[in-house]
Amino acid sequence: MTAFTAATVFAALWAAPSAAIAGEPWRPAVMAALGDSISAGFNACGWYVTCLSRSWSAGDEPGVQSHYLRLLDLGAGPLGHNVNLAVPGATSAALAGQVAEAVERDADYVTVLIGAQDACVSEERQMTPVAVYERRVAEALAAFRTGRPGGRVFVASIPDLKRLWRVGKDNLAARGFWAVGRICPTMLARPTSVAPADQARRDRVRARVMSYNAALARVCAAYGPACRFDGNALFDCPFTLNHVSKWDFFHPNAAGQRLIAQRTYPAVRDWLEEQVPEPALQP
Repeated sequence: MTAFTAATVFAALWAAPSAAIAGEPWRPAVMAALGDSISAGFNACGWYVTCLSRSWSAGDEPGVQSHYLRLLDLGAGPLGHNVNLAVPGATSAALAGQVAEAVERDADYVTVLIGAQDACVSEERQMTPVAVYERRVAEALAAFRTGRPGGRVFVASIPDLKRLWRVGKDNLAARGFWAVGRICPTMLARPTSVAPADQARRDRVRARVMSYNAALARVCAAYGPACRFDGNALFDCPFTLNHVSKWDFFHPNAAGQRLIAQRTYPAVRDWLEEQVPEPALQP
């Protein structure tokens, strides 16, 4: 059997870039956020609730300055045509369903941030294999390409879970929430332990996240010019506890959501800032 690669998923779907990509101004009418609790704004405005208005992707809270609001500022994307389909707890297995709904909503710009929950499981052996993760993402994006051939995709890297451990391990409240909520035990269990086994476990989980991010880069490259990956900008983001919700010390708060928007926007800046040409003067 032929080994899976992202390129094989898109080979049958490959076509020349659309007119918009070839130089015509790009103005999406509907955008959709796909992914997990981060894009849903979970714990960004209340106790264990989603907060769609503060999503870095499709939120309409002015303080966050999401991709959606940046579209509005540029005169693209009609007011109210922002759809948030991200689901707290979602893994890569859920992405295909979210894409199907985005296609049904006629989304022509989608953001994807998914994978933390593929690594944040009870035991290491339950983490999603990299090949499975890559196949799921590639197949989901191939379905978007088929359903919305003129659409564009932004793919964000998964944040560095080990950095979260590093900035929170000495905080008593953070350790308490991590323990009581059993939050991301593959990385955050026994946070103060310096035992070789625990240090090696954290390194392996971080390596898995890095492998997921490498898979995202491959899938996006195979998709073609209508997909942009953030180049690990989010993974490399130097966030602190000031960017994390004090209700669980895991999810981004409003400041964290704003930081994600800031870190990810440059990857698509030229898309969103394409200028509509001035109308030709009539003789």
